Amino acid sequence: MPEIPEIRAHAERLEKLAAGEVLKRFEPLSFTALKTASPQPSDAVGWPLRSVGQRAKFLLLRFAPPSQDADDGDGQTAANDSRASNTKGGEDGLTFVVHLMQGGRLRVLEPGAKRPRRPRDGLARFEFESGLGLLLTEPGTQKRAGVWVLAGDPTAAEPLAGLGPEATDIDAAAMAELMSAHSARLHNFLRDQRVISGLGRRLANEICHRAKLSPFAPTGRMDTEGVEAVVAAIGSVVEESLAAERELPQMSRSAERPSAVHSRTGESCPVCGDVVRAVEYRDYSVNYCAGCQTSGRVLADNTTSKFLR
Repeated sequence: MPEIPEIRAHAERLEKLAAGEVLKRFEPLSFTALKTASPQPSDAVGWPLRSVGQRAKFLLLRFAPPSQDADDGDGQTAANDSRASNTKGGEDGLTFVVHLMQGGRLRVLEPGAKRPRRPRDGLARFEFESGLGLLLTEPGTQKRAGVWVLAGDPTAAEPLAGLGPEATDIDAAAMAELMSAHSARLHNFLRDQRVISGLGRRLANEICHRAKLSPFAPTGRMDTEGVEAVVAAIGSVVEESLAAERELPQMSRSAERPSAVHSRTGESCPVCGDVVRAVEYRDYSVNYCAGCQTSGRVLADNTTSKFLR
């Protein structure tokens, strides 16, 4: 699933391409695509796209009436702070919140491109007066990607209201409080969107490895050194991934994203040379390096492995 780096970089691409484009039509192609009943997407027709932002794993496309000044007062558009750019809402505009789920994409349709009309070709599309379009797609049969249309502050309504703070916004003091309040295995803690938002399996694997901590380390007993290591690892891993993502013309595929241990079971750890191992679950794997993270101890399986610091 796309995480903070992929969503943030894609928001930047989309804003550069489509900011100022006037909405001609929003069309759900699947009955599951539109997750809200009111306000209507048609309420934004005739409004320009003011900004494209990011909150956790969601894209936020904000439309506002043509009469509204898109400048935030200091010469910069509100979208330059992706998490603050979509909080005006209300009478000032509407925010289309887009979740791509596991493999979804918000693809650009150039003017003159064929417009899909069936769910198998796309879930929903934005069409602009210039002929430019954006198409929400998702492979597979589940089709869980979708769009919420929200007035007012979008962070105060579902699906954003229940999210924890953005992972990259948390300092060591705040992280210590969160860990104390939410005791869990470190890998699970990092992926719990209600506690910390924006991280998924890949980044959780990479952060644990970068911090030199077991993915099973209990957050409730994390010492100051461990907390600081996690915060530093979040910052460096996300920043490196974001820099790599910004070099691409479109959102990367999973295999293209940088990793030291994620999805590298059986390969050599680039730090210490030990073999990268995995704890297997039904739907995913937790990758780790015993040499770097567990003092050489191998985690036997997902039910008998000890919580290791």
